[in-house]
Amino acid sequence: MTVDSSRFEARIAALKSPEFLAALKDIKRGVEREALRINPNGTLAQTPHPKPLGSALTHDSITTDFSESLLEFITPPENSAAKTISQLKDIHKFVIDNIGEEQIWPLSMPCFIDDEAHIPIAYFGESNVGKMKRVYRIGLKNRYGSMMQAIAGVHFNFSLPETFWKLWAELNEKEHSQEQTSADYFGLIRNYRRLCWLIPYLYGASPALCGSFLKGKQHALPFKKVGKGTVYMPYATSLRMSDLGYTSAEQSSLKICYNKLDNYVTLLRDAMNTPSSRFSQFAAGEEGNYQQLSRNIIQIENELYSPIRPKQPTQSMEKPTDALVRRGISYIEVRALDVNPFSAIGISQTQFDFLDVFLVACLLMPSAELDEAQLKEAKENMNKVVLEGRNPDLLLQNGGENISLPKWCASLFKSFEQAAELLDLANDTSRYTQAVNVEAEKVADPALTPSGKLLATLLESDKDNGVLGLELAQAYQAEMKSFEYTDTDAAGFAAQADVSFAAQKEIEAADVKDFDTFIRDYFAEAPAKKNA
Repeated sequence: MTVDSSRFEARIAALKSPEFLAALKDIKRGVEREALRINPNGTLAQTPHPKPLGSALTHDSITTDFSESLLEFITPPENSAAKTISQLKDIHKFVIDNIGEEQIWPLSMPCFIDDEAHIPIAYFGESNVGKMKRVYRIGLKNRYGSMMQAIAGVHFNFSLPETFWKLWAELNEKEHSQEQTSADYFGLIRNYRRLCWLIPYLYGASPALCGSFLKGKQHALPFKKVGKGTVYMPYATSLRMSDLGYTSAEQSSLKICYNKLDNYVTLLRDAMNTPSSRFSQFAAGEEGNYQQLSRNIIQIENELYSPIRPKQPTQSMEKPTDALVRRGISYIEVRALDVNPFSAIGISQTQFDFLDVFLVACLLMPSAELDEAQLKEAKENMNKVVLEGRNPDLLLQNGGENISLPKWCASLFKSFEQAAELLDLANDTSRYTQAVNVEAEKVADPALTPSGKLLATLLESDKDNGVLGLELAQAYQAEMKSFEYTDTDAAGFAAQADVSFAAQKEIEAADVKDFDTFIRDYFAEAPAKKNA
């Protein structure tokens, strides 16, 4: 894509009004950080979700993802990145203090796992909704294998306030409405899809993985070996985002459209209702045998693997697409971030600030609709960068033309600098410009990227990924144990755990349907329609 610099600069100038600056100050962010619990020897913890952490079904800030061992920490939307970071630190401290000798794995790719049968599937209690969550995960195991589900990432949630969208509609001579706001969010999403190859380049931190991860997998990747059992690719940035990691061959044929909300919803619903020949072998409730929720391409909308999602908080048992149809897009979820191994909480302040800049720039850049060829080009660029992003000879495609990553970045970073100046002005700071400068240095020198730094550490000492991961886990455990709570202390988390257990019991007591009927009714419910 080529940035229309005159139009972009005109928008930047318009957003420097006092009203826009006040609105930009109220950008909200939240984080979902995933992390495996490990034993002191670096193997996967086999213990149930620790009781002090509360109910995984109903706790607001501490839950599990696929596995009982795969923790997920969630922060609410806040207009202060510093507050979100302190909230994340509080959660990490409480968890570290309440998992005994276990530690938190600091890398995206899993620790040593001898057999994927040793990856325990998460348990959410005996309510129908709890059982549904577990069956969904059994389906993921059968469809893609448990090892892929043990991969951890960081999701960055981002939203602009209603005051901004009202001003933005006026600026663009549109009528302000939820429908228009959703359309504008999709404009941002399209530009993100065009440019999201930059995220694994700057923040990818999985150029290497434990050889145990490849057991039973067919691949043609030219791996090299370091240490006793670690494999790597010399220029890889994020093997987590490659075909080895969080992708799905079954979904590769889906052409999910990001041009209009109704098209996006229709295509997602079609995927949830289209039978899959590949997954038809697994039972889906026949005679009470649940090996998956359905035999379709995706069981539920959450199964769609995408580097970004439009989101609207769901109500009890509401499908995500129904929430989007009824109330439009509330925020976007950036899903292309590896766990930052150089941060005890998996993400840094600089990342927060640059992601703000990146996403604001994606909104301000003109955003034509994506056609099939452009979406294919975006996917290919992403795949090239995750496998060989630090290769000096790498060429990407921009509108069908070859271009080197540094040359493309030279153009993009001019826009980022202007967006950073705007956000600095709104927040009376220089953090955003500093963040852009830090990331520009990584473009100039790939050795400064997390993937470059991590791989250099392994190669210099002929060290295994697992050894480095354990060293970092031990260091972060000590760091968190000495950390003083900022927002929520141990008593506060204990109270949250009690509330979560009470809420789970209430849900279980309220069930009036058997599980078969519950699942049948969930899928039989008519989808929400526009303006319904």
